[in-house]
Amino acid sequence: MRALLALVCIALALAGCGRLGASFKNTDITGADYGRDFALTDHTGKRRALADFRGKVVVMFFGYTRCPDVCPVTLAELKAVKEQLSEDGKRLQVLFVTVDPERDTPKLLANYVPAFDPSFLGLYGDPVEIAKVAKDFRVFYQKAPGKTPGSYTMDHTAGSYVFDPQGRLRLFARHGNAANLIADIRTLLRPSG
Repeated sequence: MRALLALVCIALALAGCGRLGASFKNTDITGADYGRDFALTDHTGKRRALADFRGKVVVMFFGYTRCPDVCPVTLAELKAVKEQLSEDGKRLQVLFVTVDPERDTPKLLANYVPAFDPSFLGLYGDPVEIAKVAKDFRVFYQKAPGKTPGSYTMDHTAGSYVFDPQGRLRLFARHGNAANLIADIRTLLRPSG
């Protein structure tokens, strides 16, 4: 009986450590062995890494500016999430990583991303840098041919990664679930999150 009780206590302790004591509505990936950092340039020309955003919850989305649906809808939802968070919205940083470095120039990103919210940042790199970051985050993307060579679209992962204020990867948020994202960001912003 003591051995069983000891095993139950160990299992509960390990479960608490693995989750860092929080319960989430989105997919909890706390402790994942991927998506730990990145090195890309923002649309203002500043080199960025995850450490630049310590103290904030970071939502990182991979997309492209010519996306006809998922990308603008996601950015609009993230704007609404920030607004719903009221004062806590100041502690949210949205990062939009282009998966179309051939067409998404810094100037285009500078016009597109902050149009949703001035605090949102567009991140870019050369094709090798983007491929590395996408691989590190297990993000799928590929060109889908269009009628002309320049009219292609990009198939890509449609979810967002969420980091806590300490810079730890915590969640994968599926596209189109703003209410759950608001609840989870509030959880992460609490001292025990």
